[in-house]
Amino acid sequence: MNRILLRFSAVFLSATLAPALLAESPAEVAQREYDEVLALTPNAERGRQVYLTCAVCHLPEGWGSVDGSYPQIAGQLRTVTIKQLADFRAGNRENPLMYPFSVPLILGGAQEIADVAAYVAQLPMTPHNGLGPGDDLETGEQLYERHCADCHGAKGEGDAEGHVPAIAAQHYAYLMRQFDAIRSGERKNADSKMTDEIRDLTAAEQAAILDYSARLRPDASKLAPEGWLNPDFPHYTRDGFGIRALPPSAPPASTE
Repeated sequence: MNRILLRFSAVFLSATLAPALLAESPAEVAQREYDEVLALTPNAERGRQVYLTCAVCHLPEGWGSVDGSYPQIAGQLRTVTIKQLADFRAGNRENPLMYPFSVPLILGGAQEIADVAAYVAQLPMTPHNGLGPGDDLETGEQLYERHCADCHGAKGEGDAEGHVPAIAAQHYAYLMRQFDAIRSGERKNADSKMTDEIRDLTAAEQAAILDYSARLRPDASKLAPEGWLNPDFPHYTRDGFGIRALPPSAPPASTE
């Protein structure tokens, strides 16, 4: 009888504890989906249809908000978009605004992530992103070369293989917000190397380095021409309050 009880207890404990012991962490779940997505062949045309969900916040052009509420995602490296979406879905990066739009019921599965990431990567970027005050760009350049260039690239172009974001022409306010979240540990999916790299920077140094970063320019081929609107969404109603990076208007003619 004792043997039967012991065997039953062993089976019961195995059944109840095994799932907890074998359960994947959010980072592991995200990595598994990232690997799955990368193994697929993306279709940017199908991605255009998926992107309609993203356009609600990031706008049809993918230019986000100059106030930093939403980043510019147009032209972002495909692997970066895939990584962040996988992290949002798995709970490895918390964002109450982004999470509902990233879940499979709304965004779709691995193929939809592959498709929308390809679509976003080919969108032209606005050259009129949000900038900082421009007070100490020389210091910002020196700090960028010392702390950021090795990973994000000399021109802020990022690294596709390491899914390091391109930060050239990103909104200054968004960079500031993410910098704070990474340094405080609020952004759980941040690379520990970056956390260590920026830990001791002062507020003034942070402002200088990110102001410089926001002013880095991508290759001209990646920038939208003046007045460009995404022709894939001709009837889309864009932001009426002027807080987002709306399509730029032509500069006024000189009166001199």
